Amino acid sequence: MKGFTTILFLIISNTFMTFAWYGHLKFKEFSWGKGFGMLSIILISWGLAFFEYLFQVPANEKGFKGNGGPFTLLQLKTIQEAITLTVFVGFTLLFFKEEKLGWNHLVGFALMILAVFVIFKKW
Repeated sequence: MKGFTTILFLIISNTFMTFAWYGHLKFKEFSWGKGFGMLSIILISWGLAFFEYLFQVPANEKGFKGNGGPFTLLQLKTIQEAITLTVFVGFTLLFFKEEKLGWNHLVGFALMILAVFVIFKKW
């Protein structure tokens, strides 16, 4: 159960992170965001990052083997990076329709999946 909770919290955390880092690129398309300056965008992103941390910190706390969780620190980071990439690709395809995935992206993602396999493999 701790493993599931960890992964769920990392997905939620990364969703907030992606909106904090990249969501502001769409603000100008909305009437409420047209006049935002850089400071406003930074403050909004910080606000979103707060919610990211509300899930990221407990995910790592519950998931870390040293605290009774199922994952080593290296495994936690690997899971987090794989989730980050997955959430980012979904976000990009949903909100930035002009962006397209190419064969090189797919090969790169396949190599990352291979990396996850290698990191989790018990040799």
